[in-house]
Amino acid sequence: MADTPSGASPDVPPASPSDPDPQIGELNLSDWHAHADKMAGVGFLTIARRLPALIAQAVRLAWRASPRDTLTTIVLSTLGGVFTAFGLLATTGVLSALFEAGPTPERVRAALPSLILVGVAATLRTLVQAGAGWAQSRLDPQVSRIAEERLYGLTSQVELASFDDPDFHDALQRARTRGVAMADAVVSMAVDVLTAAIGIAAAAGVLGVLHPVLLPLLVLAVLPDAWAAVRAARMRYTTMYALIPAHRRKWIIAELLADREPAAEVRSFTMRGFLMRMYDAVSRAEQAILLKLARRQTVARLVGEGLSGVGTAVVYVALGLLLAVGAVPLAVAGTAVLAIQSGKGSLQNLMYATNRLYEEGLYFTDFLDFCADAETRLIRARTKRAPASFERIAVDDVTFTYPGADDPALKGVTIHIDRGEVIALVGENGSGKTTLAKILSGLYAPDSGRVRWDDTDLAEVDPDLLRRNIAVIAQDHTRWPLTAKHNIDMGTDKGEPALAAAAEVAGADQVVAELPYGYNTLLDRRFKDGQELSGGQWQRIAVARGFHRDAPLLICDEPTAALDARAEHALFERIRRHSDGRTVLLITHRLASVRYADRIYVLDHGKVTEQGTHARLMDLGGLYAELYTLQSRAYSA
Repeated sequence: MADTPSGASPDVPPASPSDPDPQIGELNLSDWHAHADKMAGVGFLTIARRLPALIAQAVRLAWRASPRDTLTTIVLSTLGGVFTAFGLLATTGVLSALFEAGPTPERVRAALPSLILVGVAATLRTLVQAGAGWAQSRLDPQVSRIAEERLYGLTSQVELASFDDPDFHDALQRARTRGVAMADAVVSMAVDVLTAAIGIAAAAGVLGVLHPVLLPLLVLAVLPDAWAAVRAARMRYTTMYALIPAHRRKWIIAELLADREPAAEVRSFTMRGFLMRMYDAVSRAEQAILLKLARRQTVARLVGEGLSGVGTAVVYVALGLLLAVGAVPLAVAGTAVLAIQSGKGSLQNLMYATNRLYEEGLYFTDFLDFCADAETRLIRARTKRAPASFERIAVDDVTFTYPGADDPALKGVTIHIDRGEVIALVGENGSGKTTLAKILSGLYAPDSGRVRWDDTDLAEVDPDLLRRNIAVIAQDHTRWPLTAKHNIDMGTDKGEPALAAAAEVAGADQVVAELPYGYNTLLDRRFKDGQELSGGQWQRIAVARGFHRDAPLLICDEPTAALDARAEHALFERIRRHSDGRTVLLITHRLASVRYADRIYVLDHGKVTEQGTHARLMDLGGLYAELYTLQSRAYSA
């Protein structure tokens, strides 16, 4: 095997002089930390102030998931702390009896009642802690379900334009990748914090009873560890937050290298070397950041543990001095040692749980922040009833701009569509045809202007109810990983006759006839017995889906893009027959298909520049005539 250059991965092909350097864009290191400013000044006191709010959020979520299990967990955890304190105090009685003067059998008999109390307290504590753990384990899946349903309930309801907003995408990435997954962990850690705090309270109460000097010394022993844990958590979160663009880029490249759809072109264009070098560049940059993080976290932990050891030594020196001067009896000192160990264990648990709660709470807060933002993007409640049909659809002076764009996609567009008409939208790429179709279908809300069905302003009606009266056949249709039946009826289940009729009109019945299980065939080869369709076959399924809706308005956005000439002609003939009594809005680049439209609107850079019948527009000699002539020459050449 040939030697691999130093520092290079053997799986990454070497670059030749003609190979382009992979451009990693937003992964420029100076940009990584541009998004982490909000974490730069977070300190220990800020974390301490933040924890009560995090615990409150976690408890509210847990209560929503299961009030019974939440209450059981809290009550039993509290009882566990009570029994811990009771057992420690009973231990004082045991040690006092055993350290008394006299024969050993008598001292043992004197200690027996206290020993029984210690045993009962330990047994009860074990039982209630087991019960609390059982209730907590029941909470986890319920909290996960509630959080996931909230997230996806919102993402499926927000205005479609939100998905064109880069800030929304970044927030969604954080919420999906780790935020929602942290919901059950935050609840678990919040319970652990409460449990550890109760254990500390129990030990602290015992120490306070034994001698008030012991309590502050105990706190001194573990505060350095707490500081180190919080600092390490802050470092990790800041780094992970800054690495989101890297993770997204790695995921995109990984999909190109491992997904089925791009696999053919990756090989045809010999893209493997380029993609692997790009992946390696991203991975090495990410690796360097993570190695630096590991070094900084280790230093913080070493400092914390060193200071904690000094604090622990101070505690035991102080206890020895109290014994030497007779400030506490030996039995009390023995109990104090046990209480210190118990308190220190609880404090260590609290430190760990606090660390986890704070770190995971930051991701959980990303989830909560995204949900709060998504709720502002929901369409406000509309009480006006959606019209079932129309005599005329009027678009009046509509303007629309995509989020983050400088120029409007539509600029003062005015058109009308009468019932029963076949209307065509034509124009070059980027002219605004599809954007206008999405506004007409209720997917986008215009920035200004109005869309009316007769006298009803669509801004006043529920868009979901309106969309039930609109069928859309899109060029970029979804290839649902469902059966052929569900790909057509979309779960509406209007019955076999409606399913068969829609498939026949679209020519999808011929596609289904070739499938091994007919309409019950799963259309995804990634699953057992799944089948894959060609682009043209998928197009027919999508057309059948639109026809099955049987709506008064049918919007066809490049419905023949994946069809050959014969299939395209047959489909347009079917659309004409199917449109009898219905209204069809047709968007296409193939102008021969729109010759028989009742009216043609020509869009150019977001404006309607021409309108009329085919004959009128040809006489006009404008953009439509130019495009039509170019296509005619191409077909006749």
